[in-house]
Amino acid sequence: MSAQRSASLKITREGLDIAIVVCPAVGDDSVGATPPGGQDEAMAKTIPDSTKNSLHWRLADRAHERWPDLAEVRMRYRAAFAYVDGVLADGQVIRLCRLRYLGSATTWSFAIYRASHDDYEDNILPSGSFTGTAEEALDCACGLYLNDSTAWTSDPRRINDEDH
Repeated sequence: MSAQRSASLKITREGLDIAIVVCPAVGDDSVGATPPGGQDEAMAKTIPDSTKNSLHWRLADRAHERWPDLAEVRMRYRAAFAYVDGVLADGQVIRLCRLRYLGSATTWSFAIYRASHDDYEDNILPSGSFTGTAEEALDCACGLYLNDSTAWTSDPRRINDEDH
């Protein structure tokens, strides 16, 4: 019989730290087990070059459209992660967030850069979801680091991405 494991996630939302602990069901021996295909399937996926290119263009377009304080969006990649930095008009580079590639160019998990700890922390998006578009992640991070809380408010006229 395997030892029971729990997973935890610390979330910061609106200045509050929230810890979520997920405990396995009693008798669930699959938690933490190596996937059936062996160790290789447990490894993170790498981001395809085509996805890296489209991601950078999409984030640059979003920054141009929504974040005029950003002169440039810079990207760095490592394994399944895309690190997003913003460059201000004066040349200052600010780290914004880390995106985790989940196998699709349209859905990413999100970690905010914590300047106070010089690290990235998994986080939820303002929509309440653990995953979303790269643009949503950029808006969330820029809202924090460029001091614009409107990034976290939704337009009440838009429901399911449609104007009403």
